[in-house]
Amino acid sequence: MTAEPPAAPTPAHRPTERTFHGETVVDPFEWMRDKTDPEVIAHLEAENAYADARTAHLDALRATLVQEFVGHTQETDLSVPVRRGDWWYITRTTAGDDYPRFTRVADTGALPQVEPGVMLEGEQVLLDAQAEAAGREFYSLGGLAPSPDHTLFATAVDTAGDERFTLRITDIASGEILDEAVTGAGYGLAFSTDQQWLFYARVDDAWRQHQIWRHRIGGPASEDVLVIEEPDERFMIGFDRSRDGSTLVIQAGSTSTTEAWLLDLADPTSAPVSAGGRRDGVDYGVEHAGDRLLIVHNDGHRGFALAQAPLETPERWEELLAPAPGERLLAVEAFAGFVALELRSGGLASVRLIPRAADGTLQIAQATDISHGGELDTVEIDANPNWDQTTVRYQLTSMLTPPTVAERDVASGATETLRVTPVPNFDPALYVERREWATAADGTAIPLSVLARREVQADGTAPGYLYGYGSYEMSIDPSFAPTRLSLLDRGVVIAIAHVRGGGEMGRDWYEHGRLLEKKNSFSDFVAAARHLTDSGLVAADRLGAEGRSAGGLLMGGIANLAPERFRAIIAGVPFVDALTTILDPSLPLTVGEWEEWGDPLHDPEVYEYMRGYTPYENIQAVQYPAIFASTSLNDTRVFFNEPAKWIARLRETVTSDQAERPILFRCEMVAGHGGRSGRYRKWEQRADELAWLLDQLGATELV
Repeated sequence: MTAEPPAAPTPAHRPTERTFHGETVVDPFEWMRDKTDPEVIAHLEAENAYADARTAHLDALRATLVQEFVGHTQETDLSVPVRRGDWWYITRTTAGDDYPRFTRVADTGALPQVEPGVMLEGEQVLLDAQAEAAGREFYSLGGLAPSPDHTLFATAVDTAGDERFTLRITDIASGEILDEAVTGAGYGLAFSTDQQWLFYARVDDAWRQHQIWRHRIGGPASEDVLVIEEPDERFMIGFDRSRDGSTLVIQAGSTSTTEAWLLDLADPTSAPVSAGGRRDGVDYGVEHAGDRLLIVHNDGHRGFALAQAPLETPERWEELLAPAPGERLLAVEAFAGFVALELRSGGLASVRLIPRAADGTLQIAQATDISHGGELDTVEIDANPNWDQTTVRYQLTSMLTPPTVAERDVASGATETLRVTPVPNFDPALYVERREWATAADGTAIPLSVLARREVQADGTAPGYLYGYGSYEMSIDPSFAPTRLSLLDRGVVIAIAHVRGGGEMGRDWYEHGRLLEKKNSFSDFVAAARHLTDSGLVAADRLGAEGRSAGGLLMGGIANLAPERFRAIIAGVPFVDALTTILDPSLPLTVGEWEEWGDPLHDPEVYEYMRGYTPYENIQAVQYPAIFASTSLNDTRVFFNEPAKWIARLRETVTSDQAERPILFRCEMVAGHGGRSGRYRKWEQRADELAWLLDQLGATELV
C-alpha cells in the first residue's frame, strides 16, 4: 500500500429523516439517490479516481491476471450445435472479440463436425454481436428466437444496462431488418405459429415485468395488443413457448405463489386460459406435455411433487411422484417419449429421466437418475428444443470439472460426451475438491464446497476465499470458473458456503433463511469462516470473502456481525441499504420483495428485525476488514446509491487504519446489474477485484 494514501471522498451530510413505527432515523447520505444530480455524479467519479489511486500499485498484477484468464480460455471456440427444426444453431467466439457470433447450418442428418474458427460450407451468420456492439460502451442480448419455419430471427438488445430491450426481427435469407418498432421491452420472445405476431413483455416504472403484449410484425408498436396484465405488485409475469410449439405458457409468480395460463399459438388473438388458478402459498410450474399438463407444485409437499392434469381441465391435478426425504423437485421438461425432472438431492443438482409409454403415460417405475459419482457434481439440463428427440442433453460440472455437455439415450441409457470445455494450461491433478461441513450456531450442519491445490496443508497458514449468496432459494452449486485458477495457483483455498436462504438443501433450507429467520444466513457464513480457520485450512488473518447482489447484503451483514473473522471483503452490486429500500413501495421491485424479506412498512416486528441486520444502519466503531464495493449507475435491481452510502458511512465509523485496510468503491458509469459487458471488459473488472483481494491477503505471487 502507498505510504501516504490520498484522501478519500467525503460526501456532504444532508440529513433526511425517516420515521416508521415510532422511530425516527436520520440518514445523512440519502441525497445521493438522484443520478441526475451533478454533485452525485461528481462524487461517483471522485470515488472511481480514489479507487484508481489506491490500487495503482496493482497495475502489473491486474494485467497479469487478465493474461492468466486469457491463458485459461480457448478464445476461438464454439458451442455444441443445437438442432432446431431442420437447422443446427451454433455460437462462435473469436480471439480478441468481446462478443460471439450466432450462426446456423442446414441439418444433414447428423451432428455437424465443427471446428473453432472454421466456418462450415453453407453456414450462415445470423447475428454478429461483435459488429453490433462496435462503438458502444454497453451491449447485452436479452433474447434470441428463430421463427417456427426458421425464416425469421428475433433479438432483444440492451445498450444502456437498464435491462430494457429493443426488439429486432430480421429476414434471415436477405438480412433485411423487418421490424424494430418495439422498445423498452422486458425478457421473453415468442412467435405465433403463423409468424404474424411476436409476443413480448413490458416492465412498469418499478421494473416489475407486469404485462404480456402481442405485436404484429411490421406494424407500429402503437397498435400492439395487451394480452394479459398482472396487477398485483407482488407478482412478476413471464412466458415461454412449449416444446411442441403449440402453446404459449404464461406464468405469474411471487416468492410464494404462482398462477399459469395457456394461449394457443395457432390462434394468437385468443385469450389466455387459466391453467391451475391462484391459491395463496401454492407455488407451481406448468409444462405443456403435448396431450396433458405436467405440474411441479408444493400443494401438500414442502419438497414439491410432480402431478399431471388433462388439458381440458387443468385444475384437476393427479399426483404422479412425491419427493423422497431430502429431495426437492425443481422443474420438469416434457418430450414426446420421456420427461426430464430436475431436482436437488443431498445438496446437489441432478436430473431424473422418466420414460413415457406410447399413450403418453409416465412410466415412473422405470425412472433413472443421471449421475457421474463425483462428490461435488452438478448435473443440469442443457438445450433440448426438439419435441421428438430420443436423447437428452445435460451439463456436468464441478469445481474441478470444466462444463461438459453430454447426451443420454433415454431408452438404452447409453451416454456420449459431446464436449468438454477446453481449459488451456489446466491440470486437474494439481487440485482437490471436497465437501466440508460447518456447524452453525443452532447446531445445523452447513455444507461447504472446497477447492485447493493438492499440496496445500491444513496447517493454518494458507490464504482463503469464501463465497456466499443465501437468498431467493437460489443455489450456488459447485461449478468450474477459470478465473479461480489465478487464486488457487497463489495458494488460496477457495470455498463456497451454502448458507440458509439459498436452496441447496431443499425448501426448508430456504425457509429458515428468509423473513424473520434471515439472520441465519449471516451466522451460517460466519460459522463457515470459523470452520475454515479452526480446521487449519485457512489462516485466521488471511480469509477473504465475496458476495454479490443479495450476496452483497450477506457481506454487509457478516462485516457487522464478525468483522474480526475477515481480512478483506468484495461486495458486488451489494444490497446493503435493505431497510430503506424495502420501506419504499415506489422503488423497483420493493412490493414483490416483501415476501422475501417481510413488510417493514406495515409490520413493526419485521421493521425491528430488519433494523437489526440491514448493513448500512449497523456499522460498528471497531476494526473492519478492507472492503471493495462495486456497482453500476444504471442498475435497476440494486440502486448505485446503496453501496455509495454504505462506503461513506463505513469510512466515517470504523476504527480500521484505512491505509492498511482501505475501503474502496467503484461505480461503472455505463452498465447495469451485471457490470461491464463483453468478456474482455468483464475480465478486466474481475482482475481489478482479485488483484486487490490477493494484495490484501498477501498472496500476489504464484506458488
